[in-house]
Amino acid sequence: MATRHVARARLPLMNVLRMKGVPILRQLEIEECLLWTSSDNWCIINDGTDKPNIVMGVFGKPAELVEIKPVLEDNIPVIRRFTGCGTVIVDHGTIFVSFICNKDDVPDVQPYPRPIMSWSSLLYSQVFQGIADFKLRENDYVFGLRKFGGNAQSITKNRWIHHTCFLWDYETRNMSYLKIPKRAPEYRLARNHLDFICPMKDYISRFDFISKTIDAAGSCFSVESTEFEAVKPQSNMNFTPTSRLLTNQELEAAGYTLLSDLYVY
Repeated sequence: MATRHVARARLPLMNVLRMKGVPILRQLEIEECLLWTSSDNWCIINDGTDKPNIVMGVFGKPAELVEIKPVLEDNIPVIRRFTGCGTVIVDHGTIFVSFICNKDDVPDVQPYPRPIMSWSSLLYSQVFQGIADFKLRENDYVFGLRKFGGNAQSITKNRWIHHTCFLWDYETRNMSYLKIPKRAPEYRLARNHLDFICPMKDYISRFDFISKTIDAAGSCFSVESTEFEAVKPQSNMNFTPTSRLLTNQELEAAGYTLLSDLYVY
């Protein structure tokens, strides 16, 4: 027993921050700040966000990814995050999990997208063991052929972040705000959003998912809970997050550009 405790003590420390209903833009700001200004490992879990938001990757083009007219009419916020990858709509039914790690604390993981994805899929295999046909398919977490988790990453010189939006549940109507992207994964097979995704609630409770995720992190790290106050930037810290809300003017301009393209012969 003593040997086991010593072995666990040698694992690198990971701070676990659990939040509930924090606005997704605020969460992204916290994560980017921790990625660049902290030297610690972090697991950040946010159980739902306050209202529907569309979140695009850093290079996403609104005209290609969202239905501009209904988004503007219904006042749906569109956020450009600091990481890459695809576009999602999130709300109270989304569970967000982010891992921010020092490269040296996960030496077996090469600091490139595919190895990081493989590492995360092994971690989540522990979470979903015996529950469903869980797989990492291309860049998505799926049950069978239906997606329930989308991933994004950012890699710096010494650290990386891997964050996931898990669809524990979703509002069917909200999916109509998203277009089918031009660069869709092959396994999607041109399916519409509702045929392509599935809710996690059919397989696992929110409580069990979050608890099992923390337990799985404990297989690689010595996990320690921390308070929200601990992640607030110091008053003398000069850091400006790059994730931001797109303005209505930017969305309108994207809509005009799309219409112009349609009328070019």
